[in-house]
Amino acid sequence: MKIRSVVALTLVTLALLGLSSMAASADTRPLAPLPDAEMPDAAKVEIGKWMFFEKRLSGDGDRACADCHLPEQGWASSDALSIGYPGTLHYRNAKTVMNVRFAKYFYWDGRLDGGNDLATQARDSMTDSHFMAADGRIMGQRMKQIPGYVEMFKAAYGGEPHFGLIIKALGDFEKTLVSKNVPFDNYLKGDTSALSAQAKQGLDLFQGKANCIQCHDGFMLSDGEPHALGVAVNPDIFEVKRYTTLRSQQMFLGTPNYRNLKSDPGFFATEKNNKYFGSFVTPSLREVSKTAPYMHNGMLPTLEAVVDFYNEGGGQATNKDPVIAPLGLSAGEKAALVAFLESLSGDDLGYRSADFTEDKRPPYQLLQWVGQDN
Repeated sequence: MKIRSVVALTLVTLALLGLSSMAASADTRPLAPLPDAEMPDAAKVEIGKWMFFEKRLSGDGDRACADCHLPEQGWASSDALSIGYPGTLHYRNAKTVMNVRFAKYFYWDGRLDGGNDLATQARDSMTDSHFMAADGRIMGQRMKQIPGYVEMFKAAYGGEPHFGLIIKALGDFEKTLVSKNVPFDNYLKGDTSALSAQAKQGLDLFQGKANCIQCHDGFMLSDGEPHALGVAVNPDIFEVKRYTTLRSQQMFLGTPNYRNLKSDPGFFATEKNNKYFGSFVTPSLREVSKTAPYMHNGMLPTLEAVVDFYNEGGGQATNKDPVIAPLGLSAGEKAALVAFLESLSGDDLGYRSADFTEDKRPPYQLLQWVGQDN
């Protein structure tokens, strides 16, 4: 089904449910179910799955994509701030890769265009010295020393593993990480029993008094745009390993005065416009109940804390988005909003990190030297 068709279907559904009048403004898009998306061939998904959990793709063979994007944590991390390549620590919260195929931009600072080009995103993350520090040439040779992987790549892509195919396989796997059987989607499709009465009240608040829809709209519940909210600085970013990563990455991005940063510049590093300093791309709210802690730096530990933050009008920032203002929600209304947010998470996809530990991954078989004896 095309996206346009899904939006049209949702407008009809909202009208039938008596919700069409609750949109915050003409600029917001109606909430909608996720669109149908074509899935890659099963053989490509299978090899991409193994690559996602494969530590030997990192520079020193000790870091996998799944170390920061754990299936048990909503394909995000329970750490407020992410780990990094061994010897480094990162200064931002690891975002979920669920539904990433629909993202407008990748990363909190929006430095990489989204869309369906997940191979490019995989390449960028894997070769970043702060994440996996991978060398594509070495990576390909390592995979060629694993007969099981060679056979899988030939079956899926018609050739032996090399860097281009590895990142393609990762992208093909990530395309399958799409929310399934989401109560709110089922509700929009006509199942009025899919949401509790409390969650329905939360939906009314989301689109009305709480005005969440002003930034969390559309089928991804995100406008994909940067906003400054005044989230407090996480003091842990000044730990030497994290602050070194912050300065190093901001130097690479060409951020002015990167040596003296006292907070994360966010989208400013991408756009180089002062009005964006400390702004971050609106995350999707899909699967949000599984991905605590929240915000770009993990400063809000629970959904209740997030609702409290917005109810109080956000934090302190000279360029705070004017849409962020005190809401005056009662305790019951805040609980209803949390109930609605919890309805945005679907079924567990069934992956477990324990199924991809070292003893379960294909072993090396070192290539034999073929030549004349000296």
